[in-house]
Amino acid sequence: MTALALLGGDAAFPERVPFVRPPAPDLDRVVEILRPSWDVGMLTNGPLVRELEARAADVLDVEHVVAVSSCTTGLMLALRALGVTGEVLMPSFTFSASAHAVAWNGATPRFVECRTDTFQLDLDDLRADIGARNDIDAGGAILATHVFGAPCDPQAVVALAAERGLPVVFDAAHGFGARAAGIPLGRFGAAEVFSLTPTKPLVAGEGGLVATTRADIAELVRIGRDYANPGDYDTRFVGLNGRLSEMHAAVALASLEGYDKNQVRRMEVVERYREALSGIPGVRMQHVTPGDESTYKDLTIAVDASDYGVDRDTLRRALSAEGVDTRMYFDPPVHRQTAYHGVAGRPLPVTDGVSASVLSLPSYPGLSGELVDRIAALIAQVHERANDLNRRGASTKG
Repeated sequence: MTALALLGGDAAFPERVPFVRPPAPDLDRVVEILRPSWDVGMLTNGPLVRELEARAADVLDVEHVVAVSSCTTGLMLALRALGVTGEVLMPSFTFSASAHAVAWNGATPRFVECRTDTFQLDLDDLRADIGARNDIDAGGAILATHVFGAPCDPQAVVALAAERGLPVVFDAAHGFGARAAGIPLGRFGAAEVFSLTPTKPLVAGEGGLVATTRADIAELVRIGRDYANPGDYDTRFVGLNGRLSEMHAAVALASLEGYDKNQVRRMEVVERYREALSGIPGVRMQHVTPGDESTYKDLTIAVDASDYGVDRDTLRRALSAEGVDTRMYFDPPVHRQTAYHGVAGRPLPVTDGVSASVLSLPSYPGLSGELVDRIAALIAQVHERANDLNRRGASTKG
């Protein structure tokens, strides 16, 4: 085994291993799907968008799906449709777009802890925080995230919210195709919102899908994506331009045709990682509740420095030096980001600890098993050379 690059060796992957390589559908197929709309000059919010909504509704087993320009747009409009204006209880361990959607509605994010094993919203902390608040009911809500494509126990979230009469919206950006106890994500709460960006399991380039069992929410989101103009130019509320183009819908429809095959391959990559990483002290994968199905949009490990020998930042730097791209989702967590200093609220030490310990590894359908094994071997080698790395001061964050 050659020396680690941080210790003077040559990079294992001088050509670099990208963090993600989107499973883009065949371009000729995309053009074939798009051509009828293109030929008649229908370039946005046309028949392909309606077909995508219908196809997605079938996959998600939900009554209504509304396609929008982004998952963020969908979250903004879902919260607006619910009239949310007060405090919104939500995890800080999430992408900032979740909080942005709350703030855009004039509401206030109230951050709660996540769990160390699943990285999901901590329901005990949520319950305690709700119990400590007497004024949260007025215009309040819960916004929960299905982190990295794994369900966040949506049944329990909805049950807890029902005790206080709070609506629930789920940020399901990573979760198209995931299931909670056999039920597809998309059927929980007032609405669940999926992303179609290139890093997601279903790819449109850009775009989002709002899934809901409620016709009233679907209708408000549908007109809200078009400035809240139902067709007579008398806008019903402050909407926005959140329409999905026919081009993006065509990419999504072509992507949907290969979705099952791509997810089977993604799961093979996940299981290869699971086997290869299982014997490394201080390294563990995200726990997914038995009976649930994650999309594994991101394969994320947690690093326990006391057992592994070095911290997450050192591992990240070591892998980068070897030519392996990784991501530190979500560090810093939202409550420590500049945009939310004014509403950060109480300390969240568990969230801070999780965000400082997790690392997302390359994992996508096109990643070969041989590359998975080599990446895992590098992670093992970093553990084995921990003392040398610490002596060299490789733990400096950067």
